Amino acid sequence: MPETSLPAPLITVVIATRLRDDRLDYLTAMHASLTRQSVPWEAVIALDGTTPERLPTALAQDSRIRTLTLPRPVGAACARNLALTHVRTPYVNWADDDDQFTDDAMTVRLSTLESTGVGWCAGWSEDQHPDGSTRLWRCPTPPGRHEAGDVWAYWKTPTDTIPIGPTTILARTDLVRAAPMGGLVQGEDYCAALGVTTLAPGILLPVPVYRYRKHPGQMTAQVGYDQLEAAARQHAWAYGRSLRAVLRGGEDLVRG
Repeated sequence: MPETSLPAPLITVVIATRLRDDRLDYLTAMHASLTRQSVPWEAVIALDGTTPERLPTALAQDSRIRTLTLPRPVGAACARNLALTHVRTPYVNWADDDDQFTDDAMTVRLSTLESTGVGWCAGWSEDQHPDGSTRLWRCPTPPGRHEAGDVWAYWKTPTDTIPIGPTTILARTDLVRAAPMGGLVQGEDYCAALGVTTLAPGILLPVPVYRYRKHPGQMTAQVGYDQLEAAARQHAWAYGRSLRAVLRGGEDLVRG
């Protein structure tokens, strides 16, 4: 019998990982959440100083998974950006190796993108706790259409909650390449989210599309994380402000 080919993927999910033992089960769960999507997808996984032999079996046997092996650890921002070079689909979504997508995450956002022609579409996220319970996070940016640069305005000061969840954003690949991860050891995704939403109009849907897994090994729970968080937020906030001002032309960057 002739082989049946899968539909051409429309979305690439980009993930950076060091394949730590305590995160392999989470990565397997992330992959399982992708297999439940009804939209054709593929994933590029940047192996940050590790090798494909450590990939969980389910991922290693899935032809939709491609890996980029980096010869030494470079950090999440660099690993993600290097993986972005290997994206070959019209849309891209960042993801962490310890989280999950909701079952209709790709469908609802892709449908919105294709029917409206905006550059990005995002949704709400949920915190998922070890007991399986979830808590919805409604980002400060309200649901609906937002013109280029409007999302930053919902981040009033660097110490406030970020205006939108970076991994909830599905965007055109050209936009993501124009506004990739920022050069930070943390908060790099704040820059990515502000860049994409400042370069093009988009739509925020009032539905959860992503689940953040709460566990002791997550980056935000590590000792020392708070030492650089304020600086990372200040940089990302200023980046978004400056990019918005330059693109809108004539705004006074000296004020505020």
